[in-house]
Amino acid sequence: MICDDDPDADWTAPGVFRCAPGVHRIPLPLPNDGLRAVNVYAVADGDGWTLIDSGWALAQAGDLLQEALAQLGAGLGDVRRFLVTHVHRDHYTQAVVLRRQFGIRVALGRGEQPALEVINGPRTEPAHLTRLRHAGGHELLARLAKLPSEPHDPTVWEYPDDWIDDGAEIVLDPAPDGKRVLQAVATPGHTQGHLVFADQAGELLFSGDHVLPRITPSIGFEAAPARRPLADFLTSLELVRARPDAALLPAHGPVGRRVHERVDKLIAHHAKRLDATLGALQDGRSTAYEVAAALPWTRRDRRLEELDPFNAMLATLETAAHLDVLVERGVVRSVETDGVNHYTT
Repeated sequence: MICDDDPDADWTAPGVFRCAPGVHRIPLPLPNDGLRAVNVYAVADGDGWTLIDSGWALAQAGDLLQEALAQLGAGLGDVRRFLVTHVHRDHYTQAVVLRRQFGIRVALGRGEQPALEVINGPRTEPAHLTRLRHAGGHELLARLAKLPSEPHDPTVWEYPDDWIDDGAEIVLDPAPDGKRVLQAVATPGHTQGHLVFADQAGELLFSGDHVLPRITPSIGFEAAPARRPLADFLTSLELVRARPDAALLPAHGPVGRRVHERVDKLIAHHAKRLDATLGALQDGRSTAYEVAAALPWTRRDRRLEELDPFNAMLATLETAAHLDVLVERGVVRSVETDGVNHYTT
């Protein structure tokens, strides 16, 4: 792969970075301290562009996207479609806003339909808060309740124009370097309907949040969570590992790594995490929240209480997902008492 990225540079810095013939990375800002940017990929499509993911519906992100396209000799009116890897806000919502202004088609994995139905349905307690209660995270629920609530804007959660099925092939118009075909591959885990897009001829994988170069994605944080998100995620990793190797083009983080090498590390990470989770149970913890408090978090090995409430919630829910895998494997038993799941070896 030819890439203009400097491996030592800040991958979140604004700009346009060539990743392969007709493929450019455009980092757009996010309004939080953890993930500070999302990579949108502009792929040449005849006399226009197909964009993979869109960014968060922020005025600054929209302005930077327009500036980046201008560097490619194009404008937002030249974008033919958005292919969105999954329905999280930082990937989906700007596509909906720009569709309203420019008529750009928006395509999303069919597996995300249940999440959008919940988001656009009657307002009920979010699934992640219910799951946190089952995990024994009552103290964390109290911390979350003190945070200002984010206003719900239904206009950024409208349905896509097209639902993408697993295995669908998106053929881009011929370019000077030849025809490009993107195959949609269903990779549930991070969300139920997560897709990656494989350019097999170009040896590229637009991996969304499924395979990230420096971090592991959150598991099952969505409006309509799957019953076994971590098991789904691990199966999806094996699926991607069985495909031909490719250059990794992730939604967060720098480019330059290979898919197989990173997938192997993610699988090994979760194997170690399952062992650590089991060890915490054997040391006397019982609930997912108690186990999460006994484990280190992030690459800096921070404790659960050092995390902000939102990331502490993600950590607790991920721990619950690991515990559920241990239950499925017959290593651990689960009993619900007063609405809280307790685990024993």
